[in-house]
Parts: sequence; C-alpha cells; structure tokens
Amino acid sequence: MEQRYRWRNKAIREQAAIIDGKKPPEILLKNARFLHSMLRRWVEGNIWIQDDRIVYAGEALPINTAGTEVVDCTGLTLVPGYIEPHVHPFLLYNPQTFSRYAAQTGTTTTINDNLLLFLHLQKKKAFSILRKFDESPVTMYWWTRYDAQTELNGEEIIFSNSDVKAWLEHDKVVQGGELSGWPQLVDGDDLVLHWIQETKRLGKKVEGHFPGASDRTLAKLMLFGADCDHEAMTGEDIYKRLMQGYTVSLRHSSIRPDLPVLLKDMKKMKLDQYDSMLFTTDGSTPAFYKQGMIDVMIRMAIDSGVPAIDAYQMASYNVARHYNLQHLHGMIGTGRIANINFLEDETNPTPISVLAKGQWLKKDGEPIVIDKDIHWEEYGIEPLVLDWEITMDDLEFSMPFGIKMINSVITKPYSIAMDVSLDELPKDSDESFFALVDRKGKWRINTMLKGFATDVSGFVSSFSTTGDIILIGKNKNDMRLAFTRMKEIGGGIVLAENGSVIHEIRLPLAGMMSNKELPMLIEEEEELRGLLADRGYPFSDPVYSLFFLSSTHLPYIRVTQRGMYDVMNKTVLFPTLMR
Repeated sequence: MEQRYRWRNKAIREQAAIIDGKKPPEILLKNARFLHSMLRRWVEGNIWIQDDRIVYAGEALPINTAGTEVVDCTGLTLVPGYIEPHVHPFLLYNPQTFSRYAAQTGTTTTINDNLLLFLHLQKKKAFSILRKFDESPVTMYWWTRYDAQTELNGEEIIFSNSDVKAWLEHDKVVQGGELSGWPQLVDGDDLVLHWIQETKRLGKKVEGHFPGASDRTLAKLMLFGADCDHEAMTGEDIYKRLMQGYTVSLRHSSIRPDLPVLLKDMKKMKLDQYDSMLFTTDGSTPAFYKQGMIDVMIRMAIDSGVPAIDAYQMASYNVARHYNLQHLHGMIGTGRIANINFLEDETNPTPISVLAKGQWLKKDGEPIVIDKDIHWEEYGIEPLVLDWEITMDDLEFSMPFGIKMINSVITKPYSIAMDVSLDELPKDSDESFFALVDRKGKWRINTMLKGFATDVSGFVSSFSTTGDIILIGKNKNDMRLAFTRMKEIGGGIVLAENGSVIHEIRLPLAGMMSNKELPMLIEEEEELRGLLADRGYPFSDPVYSLFFLSSTHLPYIRVTQRGMYDVMNKTVLFPTLMR
C-alpha cells in the first residue's frame, strides 16, 4: 500500500522517544554554527537526526547516544540544502543524473518539469516512475504542464482535462505551468483558466513565463492566477513583477545568464528586500553546470553585496515558503527533512559535505553515490527504435521561404534565393537544408535554415521539443549518414562529415536523455560545441537551438508537427507532408 503521509505514526513516536532519551539519534551534529531561517541569524547548537528527519535543533545534547554517529562541526558553517525551483530534467541529462550532480554542489531538492513524462509516457507509467524517484536521496517535486509549448497533432487528446487534473492532484506536484501559453489564456482559453483555478483550489502555485510583459499584462495574469515568474531580464522587470505581487525567480542559465545584470540593476534601484526572490538556473544545458549550480548564484549574490543570509534564504527558505513546504524544507530546524550543507565558511556556498534525507552524499569533499541506477525500460523509457529510412526523396526542398536564426533561440522567416535542388550547398553561405521528420516516419516538413552554420555537413538529432527527428546540413549524403548512425545508437545527436561520423552523443532514453553521469556528458557537449563553432555555428547554445526550433512560445516562425507555424498570427503557413 502506498504511504500517504511523510512519516508513519510509529516513526513519529520513535522520533519523540529520542527527545526523552529512550532511544539514541542516528546522527548528532555537535558544536554547529548554523543558519536559523526563521530567526534570520547564525546560531550555535546541536542537531539530532533520525532517518531522514531533524528531531531536534537547539542547545541541548541527547541523553542517549549509544551507537550515534557524532560529528564535531567546530569551524564549519551549516546551511539548509539548496532548492532549485525550476528544473527541466531532460536537457540531455536525466532526472537521476541531474540530481546526483546537483547534490554535490548542495542542491538537495528540485522542482521538475513533467513535459517529457507527459509526452512520452502513459499516466500510469509516469506516476510509477515518480514513486521510483522518491527513493532518491534528493527530494524531487514536479510541476505539470498545461500545454506542450509547440503545436502537436492531437494535443487536445494528449493534454486531456482528466490527465491534467490527475497530475495536478498528485502529491508530488506542487505547481502548474510554466504558463508559456498565456496569450491564448488572455484571448479567452477557458480550459487553461479552469486548470489554473483547479491548481489554486488544490493550494498549489502557478509558474509564469512572461518575457517582456508589461505591467498591465502582468496584472491581468496575476488576476488569472499566476504566482511567480522567472523571465525578469532587468531590474525594471523585477520591480514590475514585485509591484504586481509576484514572487520573482532570478535566473542565470545557459541561454539567459542574467544574474550579473539583475544584481547590478537591483543595487542601482535599491531593491534590497529579498524575501520574494528565488534563484534558478532554468534547466541549463550540461556544460553550463561545470562550475556548479545554485551555489554559483549564491556566491555571485554575496560578491555583489547581497547580505549572506539573504542569499542563502533565496536558495532555500524563500523557495520552501513560496511552495508551502517550509514545514519540510528550507530550514535547519526540528521536524524538517535533514538536508544540510556543510560549508568552510558563509562566503563559500559550495559545500564540503552534504546530508540529504539524513544520508551522506558528500563527505569531506568526497562524493558518495547511494542510489541505485534506475532501470528505465521498466517504465517504458527505452532506446529509440525507428523502422524507416531517410531517402533522397525526403530531402527535397522547394519552399519559397525558410527560417533565419537571429540568435540561439529566436527565428524569423526569410526569402530563399539560392538553388536548393542540389545535393550539396556551397560553403560560402550560412544556409543549410533543414527537415523535421515524424519519429514514426509518417510525415515531414522541409525548408532552409539560415544562420545556423556555414560548414556543418550532416547533423541529426532525436532531441527536440516534440521528440521528432531534426536533420540539418549542407550535404544530403552526410545528413542521411548521420540519421543512420542516430538510429543505430537508439537515439542521439550525430555530426557527420565527408562520409564519416565525427561526433555523437548517445541518448538511449527515449531519444532525449543520456544515461551517463553529468561530468562525462559535459565533456561530450563541450566537444560538440567546439566542433559546431569550428564549422560556423555563431551562437552560445546549440542544444537549446535544437530544442527551440519547434517551440511556439518564442517568436516568430517555428517548425512543428502541424507544419511551418507563424507564432504571432497563430497560423500554419505550410502544412507537413505525408511520406
């Protein structure tokens, strides 16, 4: 039978018995200088831990310590485990490998996007894997999407009323969103408004996605039910959101490394009340995490003059309070989950030791892996199996206009002037063949992509917003070779040139995620970035470029399952072709 409560009555009685000296705690942290989140001050005392819970934090020592692991914390500073409130746990990594890596930098709780689970698994399988994630020492909460951020065939069936509500009612789901489809909501989409109402009725939060929104739009979206937004790019954006009552997630990500600008603007505008501010890395690609995660943001804040206590609160207590989880997280205090970071001092937020759910994940600088590898196939997440081939007929290009990349993620239409009937394009241009092909092989759409690179011969990815197959390149034979190799490895990102495969990132989990640990994945992504840069890719993040080519929450033109899509006018310009 599934356990309904965090701790059973018997466990709570045993925890209380430790206070009376009838039982010893499992761990005693003595002589600890720690951040007390409610008092907002550094205090000194002792922390008793049983299983995954802090059973006491204060000046007293336990009466009974028979068999207790005693840790003398003299000279250390202890802070609550960090909480990352906005994770997209499928940016080549997977939820397990992300959480393992995050824990080493002090992030012991994540709030995750369910998009991949929603699109690729039936509800029963998805909820089953959520239960499996509960076994991780890193606490994982989730949010549920209201839409796919792209135009899907049969989206009304995928995002059915019953399935969205079932996700909202799940006890591991703490919010709805992110609300990237807000223009439809403003235009009168009452089904999304109904889901928002249900989210609020359940006492859960709604996360916005409102880049460039005016104060009037922010006010309207607050009326609809939004609680928080992570799209502030300037101090003025922060101010507008705070004025309308939002919690503001300060972002520093691979696509938007905004925190230095935000901190500078906040100082200039004297925005020095931090209780309604959080930190997020917003699902960055692997290489961005080479230096760390939330710990990096805390350090940047402290270095910019933010008081240390406020910086740590933004990474822990403020997040817990926003999500009504402060009875479990964000505080080193009696009754909370034992997520604790051990620091050399308060100016260095990267921990030397980490406790998560009362278990050591890092001790004296050495990582400790205690969770077993997930057998993904048991939950329906398997290597990609494609029973079709890319032919030369699939690589015919006759559309009058194509897609021009303005930066890593923004795309506009452009008129095609060159001869696209050739099997190979000249290398003195920045135009490439581009195709999106149904992962089941039923349809395709072909156009030209300008600005991606000057000398990429064959580049294929099963990693995309929809899980369909992206083909880019100058040479149709190398594009086909890259596709064939992608099939052989069960999904992934493949770069081919002159009849040979020169790089690959294997993504055997649904063609979207790697099963390798992050340090190895970081090396593979860095190599891919270097190879693409050498071949004329001019932007910062090719992985997000792939992911956003179909994302209709961004302007102006996108390639989707329904065809070439005009985001601003919400119309299909050219439909997909059946193969």
